Amino acid sequence: MSRCAIGIGSNLGDRAAHLSAAVDGLTAICEIAGVSSIYETAPVGGPAQGPFLNAVVVADTARTPRMLLRDLLFIERARGRVRDARWGPRTLDLDLLLWDRTVVDEPGLRVPHPQLLQRRFVVEPLLEVWPDACMPNGSPIRPASEAVARQRIERVAARIGRAESAAT
Repeated sequence: MSRCAIGIGSNLGDRAAHLSAAVDGLTAICEIAGVSSIYETAPVGGPAQGPFLNAVVVADTARTPRMLLRDLLFIERARGRVRDARWGPRTLDLDLLLWDRTVVDEPGLRVPHPQLLQRRFVVEPLLEVWPDACMPNGSPIRPASEAVARQRIERVAARIGRAESAAT
């Protein structure tokens, strides 16, 4: 089994329901070790669009990174994800953030996620559920939380399932 971290986000439709469906989909294919609180954040890059709800799921899996990516793309499509504009609005975005201490650099798959340490909406929820997470070279992720501390995010729910009324 390998431990991985998956970023989940949504800024279209019932955002909280999309996050909840993502966790349900991941539960069917992985052993969930933890799910972070839900955070609302402004979009980064791309066209004008609404704010995102974001969270991180830490899971243990027997799948390979490529197999898990295939499953993540399936879960996205099942929630109506359309890839028509780079960094455009989306019903569901699932990003493979970390895979134990493994580096993967293949066409269409880079782990750790290239922007992992530059985004507070990834670093903060990741450390919430995997406090001792490290980069593949063994360097802890925690110092990155100081570097991104000025980025604005807002914790809107303690967990998936409690955000429907507050953050749809």
